[in-house]
Amino acid sequence: MPSDGPGRYDLAALLAPTAIARLGAIGVAVAAVAVAFAWTAGWLSPERLTQARMIDAFEVDNGQHAGFRRNHAKGVCLSGWFEGNGAGVKLSKATVFKSGRVPVFGRFALAGGLPMMPDGPNAVRSLALDFSLADGEVWRTGMNAIPVFPVKDPQAFYDQLVAVKPVGTTGKPDPVRIKAFFDANPESARAIAAIKASEFSSGFANAAYNSLNAFRFVDAAGVATAVRWSMVPIDAFAPEPSDTPPDKNYLFDALAARLKQGPAQWQLMLTIGQPGDPTNNATQAWPAGRQTIDVGLLSIVALQSEATGNCRDVNFDPLVLPSGIAPSDDPLLSARSAAYSESFTRRVGEPKTPSAVQAGKGG
Repeated sequence: MPSDGPGRYDLAALLAPTAIARLGAIGVAVAAVAVAFAWTAGWLSPERLTQARMIDAFEVDNGQHAGFRRNHAKGVCLSGWFEGNGAGVKLSKATVFKSGRVPVFGRFALAGGLPMMPDGPNAVRSLALDFSLADGEVWRTGMNAIPVFPVKDPQAFYDQLVAVKPVGTTGKPDPVRIKAFFDANPESARAIAAIKASEFSSGFANAAYNSLNAFRFVDAAGVATAVRWSMVPIDAFAPEPSDTPPDKNYLFDALAARLKQGPAQWQLMLTIGQPGDPTNNATQAWPAGRQTIDVGLLSIVALQSEATGNCRDVNFDPLVLPSGIAPSDDPLLSARSAAYSESFTRRVGEPKTPSAVQAGKGG
């Protein structure tokens, strides 16, 4: 859902079809975050904003697609493992950071609520993971290949969804609404400028996936440290040309072809926050030069088509955390948790149709 910053955003570019798709895609990822907060934490009154209203807004923007996620609707399941190197234990008592291998499953997806949309160069890539720990605990995380979130809180996310809603017979957002949104939310304009300034990777396997939200890592002595993390690819980054034409499943097909050559791998890099670094505003990046720690290697070895009982039926709730990882004060975390719950509740009782991406069957 990229766009530009205060006084800098290019309205014509924002309203171009690829830009709108990208804006909606990023927005979709963040929207799930925003709405849920109102329901679980109760910080917003039901009359003003609820998780149901948030998911309703997704459905207004994207239509209703029975059995699919309301955001990140197009995706494929993955399996592999994480090999901890022991370096993370000084920050967190979570067993995932001890030396050793942990099984992982998850999902590669594109942000957006259209499960059959063609892949495109401006589609935001995402990576969701479930770490199943030996002590019975679970760590789930959903990451996006963008540097910052476009909004800071649930209300801004909802307002953004309303602003980009297609209107009339044009099927395009109202530029007056979009301008009003950015005028009222200058931090979103700055965040989207940062997103637009960053290059998208040529595929899933060479993209860096970021937590975006801050968390608290708690060590064995109870000392808490503010942390953000990134999955940094071993495959060399290559930018995708912005004029690449949308095509059915080319990003997913390329990922499947890449895995035939061997595991796709990422280093899990923790970035350590310092006093004054914002933990409650995901639109703001932390200053460059913050200490980073490599705590292990993620290896993805196989893809599976979405089906009943696998990753299709899992909520990658960012608040499913093991002992040693705790939420920060970022309001989007509770919002994401509640919105995912609402999306799941709706789709679980709906008829299922095959996903667009069928692993092992080509596009």
